[in-house]
Amino acid sequence: MPRRTKDAPGRVTPSAQERRTLTSSSGRYTAPLSAEYRHSPWWVPAIMITFFSVGVLMIVLNYISLLPSAPSNWYLLGGLGLIVCGFAVSTQYR
Repeated sequence: MPRRTKDAPGRVTPSAQERRTLTSSSGRYTAPLSAEYRHSPWWVPAIMITFFSVGVLMIVLNYISLLPSAPSNWYLLGGLGLIVCGFAVSTQYR
């Protein structure tokens, strides 16, 4: 079995100097993001909560037969679609 060196196959742990050159090849300073970019606008959670609540409300109203026409699978699919839209918007929340 070959020794684990740089010439042999296998994982070799890099030295501290090699790690420094691997992580920051340019050596330039990158400033942290400002607070403006880290916080979501006020409308992102508002739309997210609206989608969730309207989707759940549509499903509940379908089950208690308060929506127009008879209970329908289309209302269920619409409610689930709104909930999925709420999850999609929630990925933009920071």
